[in-house]
Amino acid sequence: MGVWLKANDVLGTVNRGNPAESGLCTLCRADCQGKCETFLSSMRGRKMLYPRDFGTVTAGSDNITHVGISYNSLRIQGYNYGANGVPQGLSRDPDDCIFPNVSLETEFGSTVKTKARVPIMTGALGSTFIAAKYWESFSIGAALVGFPIVVGENVVGIDKQAVIENGKIIKAPELDRRINTFLKYYDGYGAIIVQMNVEDTRNGVADYVIEKYGDKVIIELKWGQGAKDIGGEIQVADLDYAIFLKNRGYVVDPDPTKPEVQYAFRSGAIRSFARHSRLGYTDLSSYDQVKESFINAVEGLRSKGYKRITLKTGSYGMEALALAMKLATETKLDLLTIDGSGGGTGMSPWNMMETWGVPSLLLHAKAYEYAKTLAAKGSKVVDLAFAGGLAREDHIFKALALGAPYTKLVCMGRALMIPGFLGANIEGVLKPERKAAVNGNWDDLPKAVSEIGLNPEEIFAGYYDVQKKIGADEMKNIPFGAIAVWTLSDKLAAGLQQLMAGARKFSLSEITREELASGNRETERETGIPFITDVQDEIARKILAT
Repeated sequence: MGVWLKANDVLGTVNRGNPAESGLCTLCRADCQGKCETFLSSMRGRKMLYPRDFGTVTAGSDNITHVGISYNSLRIQGYNYGANGVPQGLSRDPDDCIFPNVSLETEFGSTVKTKARVPIMTGALGSTFIAAKYWESFSIGAALVGFPIVVGENVVGIDKQAVIENGKIIKAPELDRRINTFLKYYDGYGAIIVQMNVEDTRNGVADYVIEKYGDKVIIELKWGQGAKDIGGEIQVADLDYAIFLKNRGYVVDPDPTKPEVQYAFRSGAIRSFARHSRLGYTDLSSYDQVKESFINAVEGLRSKGYKRITLKTGSYGMEALALAMKLATETKLDLLTIDGSGGGTGMSPWNMMETWGVPSLLLHAKAYEYAKTLAAKGSKVVDLAFAGGLAREDHIFKALALGAPYTKLVCMGRALMIPGFLGANIEGVLKPERKAAVNGNWDDLPKAVSEIGLNPEEIFAGYYDVQKKIGADEMKNIPFGAIAVWTLSDKLAAGLQQLMAGARKFSLSEITREELASGNRETERETGIPFITDVQDEIARKILAT
């Protein structure tokens, strides 16, 4: 699908492992000592938009992004005149039409609108232990910046301290921790979204959340994800915990209740167990049955009091994509997240992740096509979020443009987790007494960090921006990982503003598919985005003919 370089001499970045289409390593480690682009951007912020060593270098593009069919084979258009969507209170004067004045605010929703300061959201951070360990960084960072964060599936089900009786949750301390951490710093932008799968539905997650938090929380139905075509999974290395999960109703492989498996575990032949979730809709066999079941589920949630409901679907084929879009539109859902293959996760079967499903660009191009079909019939198409291996500001621009005007957000998984890991590792070194609490992995600052600075004020370009927002006294309660999330988000935002200003689009709502061109004929054929030298060629010829 393309050629991805392991090192970028211009930015001074190096991937520890093999780089994926996103620019992240295929295997991203929480203890990594650097230094990919996202890693460094979580400290240096918008400085990472530019070549390093200014004053002693010149830099030129390697221009390999036109190879293959991927988001990197799309090119972004720039224009030499005009200004569209200039924010209210500003003029089209060059003094006003500068990139810092580009508005990145977005909103999504059918009846109740949810606002975000930047057009990004996290992927589902669910029952994986890495999501739990770094939740404070992820959620506080999201709340401070003002973008939605998703509590993924199975959080209640795997919580040893949760009490579930006859399908009703009596106590759910881990879910409470996740929701309340975000709400503490929530200021009206962004959202906390709680996702449900088969087991969550059985366990009564929807009832618990609405009774305790009301309309402060968005509920999300889950059809799937791009990384795998089975239910979610985690690995556990404790026999008693594996048996606990089995008794709570999960599929655990191998079966920890079998004597022979227990013998193998105690002898060391088996060292861990995989906990799996169930597939949905296995008892249905037609579109009509899926439609009826889905409508009933949505109506059931609305009857409980939910005003905002979203859906997450994976990289299934075109039938499932059309189903998701039509049903989400007909039931007036607030957001549909479409996750293409190419994204990452912590526990998907590797060869499944490598070989199944529809790659993101192809899936998202079809989503636009189907949205246009629904709109032509007079439907108000559900707001969309695109996901699957997206990490940089150019990815954000391209995804928003590819699905315009239906795409409101770009969902990022691993990219928004990296600053949480990095900040926790730095905090663990600079505050040794906090190392265990923040799950730090380092004993000393690596060179990739120490050459930037030796204290948080030096290391994080966004430190004083966060302090300005919440006050100096409150900074002691902000994990370094949240500061890193802010810093990375600032870089992504500034980069997106620059790309939009170059395209003469000063508000997100002004972005269209005309801001894109295909870098090769294959991409043109699959996306409907014209080849780069065909774009505006007709206009050019008219100019020359007059």
